Amino acid sequence: MNRINQKLQEDKKLLSIYFTAGYPNINDTVNIIKDLEESGVDMIEIGLPFSDPLADGPTIQASSTQALKNGMTTKLLFEQLQDIRQTVSIPLIIMGYFNPMLQYGVEAFCKKCQEIGIDGLIIPDLPVDVYHEEYKATFEKYGLINVFLITPQTSEERVRYIDSISNGFIYMVSSASTTGAKSGFGDEQTQYFDRIASMNLKNPQIVGFGISNNDTFTQATTHAKGAIIGSAFIKHLNEHEVNKIDEFVNNILF
Repeated sequence: MNRINQKLQEDKKLLSIYFTAGYPNINDTVNIIKDLEESGVDMIEIGLPFSDPLADGPTIQASSTQALKNGMTTKLLFEQLQDIRQTVSIPLIIMGYFNPMLQYGVEAFCKKCQEIGIDGLIIPDLPVDVYHEEYKATFEKYGLINVFLITPQTSEERVRYIDSISNGFIYMVSSASTTGAKSGFGDEQTQYFDRIASMNLKNPQIVGFGISNNDTFTQATTHAKGAIIGSAFIKHLNEHEVNKIDEFVNNILF
């Protein structure tokens, strides 16, 4: 069974952390992954930096720009992760835009992910229909779960279609804006969380965008299986580099 599915079966609310590979320094990637697992994180999203990250807010965009300046590439990321499964057991997901994967070759990219032990992909700019018609068989051939995003504006019909072709979890974007930490969720977002929960989808949902502390983590996971933190963790890396990661995680969970 895929590690993502194993993790989703655990009787707990899950914390997933996103960070940009090659940031703050080019060789920090593996140490950050190890420290996050040791700190109690359930899943990790490894951001593949891209020059035009449309779905990301300024904090993650800046980290992506710096990672590219540092010299991060798809090939280098795969080299850095080559032995990651000797020390790390939690699910690892690569989050990135489709262009670098196309340049690498989609099947070659998926094959490399399988060799390394990557469990899934999140590709915000790969249309659901295109994935379903052209790439689903390839992803499944290499044991990769593709995670789709929904927003408050996604129609019920579209949500149910995404649910029907998914086999892991659905990334429930908390708002229609770009990524970024917020102090809390308003009535509109809470109603959205309730609406999706009431649809009784076959795939659990994990909430992303706007999670930054214990309060927002608790709010987001009231009706969802887990929550994803990105911008707040990138800001932590800005201030502390790869230090005090356990403190950051503890402040979210407790």
